[in-house]
Amino acid sequence: MSPDDYRDGHIPGAVFWHSLADLLLPDLALNLEQSHFEALMSRSGIERDSIVVFSSSYTATMPFLKWFAELFGHPDSRVLDGGSPRWKREERPLDTERPTPSMTTYQASALDNSSRAFASDVRAAQNNPNALIIDARTPREFSGEWFMMAPPVDGQRGGHIAEALHLPFELALQPNDTFKCADELRALYVSHGVTPDREIITYCTVGARSAHTWFVLSQLLGYPNVRNYDGSWNEWSQRLDSATF
Repeated sequence: MSPDDYRDGHIPGAVFWHSLADLLLPDLALNLEQSHFEALMSRSGIERDSIVVFSSSYTATMPFLKWFAELFGHPDSRVLDGGSPRWKREERPLDTERPTPSMTTYQASALDNSSRAFASDVRAAQNNPNALIIDARTPREFSGEWFMMAPPVDGQRGGHIAEALHLPFELALQPNDTFKCADELRALYVSHGVTPDREIITYCTVGARSAHTWFVLSQLLGYPNVRNYDGSWNEWSQRLDSATF
């Protein structure tokens, strides 16, 4: 959640992570240094056997954090359906004090790339009839009219990855930002040709919104072959050899 939202009231005992400062490097690539992850978990008072529940005022952030934690093998992380807006709507307890958790010495597993896709995987998927690339961004980003991280850096282009299917991540949500039921989700994706037998790669701008789609397909619906391209448009749009539309 944003610093302002956190200060205005958060779940009692919740520690604050800033999705940009704590997860991304200055160039907006994901910080995948094991020592960085271990330091983040240690200062948050988290141990290997801790159950970690991710909450946020922005729906896409929570699955992104779960996906990130699983890269380093954290055994039990969960997503709070509806996040902090739902918590507040239901008038549950709130706190404005920042907790001071006891420091731990967290030891992460080696980076597991099995749920990640790379630019080479995306390129291979463009020529694979059994593969599917899903763009989880907004219509204006997909068309190239707008950049999420405006203004674009030098050399960054607008548009989308060629052959990508446009399915904004919000399609998986009800109007109150909780997840649709499994039957609705399955019908939604199957109607667009997103079936469990396909190799699926999701992307957005920096991998957060696409991690939401990864979570829905792989965790809620049990699709066996879904990967998140965390380089996403931030990386792909600057590749001079990449095909865009």
